[in-house]
Amino acid sequence: MFSSDYDFWIPDYQRPYAWEVEQAGQLLDDLVEAVERDDDEPYFLGSMVLVKNDGAADSEVIDGQQRLTTLTILLAIVRDLAEPGGIRDSLGKMIIEPGDELLDLEAKPRLALKKRDQAFFRTYVQTPGRVEELIALNDTALKTDAQKSIRDNAKALREVLARWDEESRRRLVKMISARTFLVIVTTPNLTSAHRIFSVMNARGLDLSPADIFKSKVIGLLDDEYATKWDEAEVMLGRSDFADLFLYIRMIFAKERAKQDLMTEFPKQVLDQYLPGRAAEFVDDVLVPYAEAYEQIRDFGYEASAKAERVNSWFRRLSQIDNSDWLPPALWAMRHHGDDPVWLDGFLRKLERLAASMFIRRVYTTPRVVRYSNLLRELAAGHGLDSPAFDLDADERAETVRQLDGPLYLVQKTRKYVLLRLDEVLAGSSGVTHDFSIITVEHVLPQNPKADSAWLDAFTAGARATWTHRLANLVLLNRTKNSQAQNYDFETKKHKYFLSRSGVSAFPLTSQVLAQSEWTPALLETRQKELVRTLAEEWEL
Repeated sequence: MFSSDYDFWIPDYQRPYAWEVEQAGQLLDDLVEAVERDDDEPYFLGSMVLVKNDGAADSEVIDGQQRLTTLTILLAIVRDLAEPGGIRDSLGKMIIEPGDELLDLEAKPRLALKKRDQAFFRTYVQTPGRVEELIALNDTALKTDAQKSIRDNAKALREVLARWDEESRRRLVKMISARTFLVIVTTPNLTSAHRIFSVMNARGLDLSPADIFKSKVIGLLDDEYATKWDEAEVMLGRSDFADLFLYIRMIFAKERAKQDLMTEFPKQVLDQYLPGRAAEFVDDVLVPYAEAYEQIRDFGYEASAKAERVNSWFRRLSQIDNSDWLPPALWAMRHHGDDPVWLDGFLRKLERLAASMFIRRVYTTPRVVRYSNLLRELAAGHGLDSPAFDLDADERAETVRQLDGPLYLVQKTRKYVLLRLDEVLAGSSGVTHDFSIITVEHVLPQNPKADSAWLDAFTAGARATWTHRLANLVLLNRTKNSQAQNYDFETKKHKYFLSRSGVSAFPLTSQVLAQSEWTPALLETRQKELVRTLAEEWEL
């Protein structure tokens, strides 16, 4: 592959070079192990995917950037450590095409990184004798994370290789040149390259649909827009940035996905903007939705008033076990982000709908259909009076029935319900708890001991009725203590429910501390009060 048959280049839509010292070191370890076997067995370095036409050297790298870059760094280190002539010259030709006038071959590096890092890589890695300067660079001289990775990996690899004698390094690069193989998969277009890549068990860092969409959009624009795209990805991180395209598709299509994102996103979103409005897609869709997503995810909404109320809704919604509520929330932030009063009202309605479906364990398809209907109504101008927000009589009744049942046994929802109840009891919809551990505990224990006073206060039937219901549950900011769980009521209050400061962080738990006894009659009254409190909060 380090020959005139290939002219590798990394397209701007690819993520930058990102291998860390651990991954570069593992590659060297694998190569060393192959050398030390001292046999003729080839070493297999995996597969690469290129967009490349038959007979042409031009090779757009879809999968393989990390290995190509790291191997070039490794070869450059051995080149610079070698004596003049011999393997130094051979390695120089592997790294840089020397050119041939008769064959119309231009003298240039065999690998071109992304534009931001290309000159840096050419100067410090591909140019002979510059690796030591590369290693000595301080952070202020490095303009990108990729440049930092190049320097750090070069430093780590050189520390190892510099300890070897010349013959050991010669054996290594000879093995790389003669006995190290890759499977090169070529295809003439980007779409088929992505499909091939998706089904291959390739090494390296995944190419996401977002990278493919970038190639379609940024290819029509200048470097300013490539920078905007990259900044949005850095802001969210690769995983959340990839998810953002799922949410944008939902906002535009207003229906549940029927095919994969690679198929639907271009048809349902990009076709509205390409080719003539590519800049508008970046400026009016990608960047605003990325900024909105960051504020939702990080609870970082800012406004002159009600900002913390809005962020409290985001905190609550983030505790729900699905992200289907995110497209409507993103739509609201995109179109009403400058109106915190409107957002507060919208998110209250959205949380009510999301919480009801969560508590009723509505499964994915009807849940997504509900949010799709909401998006259609929002686009039609309904706003806060969108009918999709409404819960019908059956939905409200089922929500109450779930709240009044053995809540503890529904593991996914019990903490959410108790935290929301605790907020309401605190008298402020903006209260939050910043504890690393919050557990749901029983007052009447699940399995009282044979000589426990609990058995005198509760018959077997009463225990079956009340043990797992809302009235018997509290919140603690500590892990469970299996022995303390079975204490009698008075002892449990003081040794288990109180914090070290002598108070409870949770109003729900403080209510229990105020009781002198724990009986079925008290639980019946308490259950009605707590369920009614939630029913009023969620307008059930």
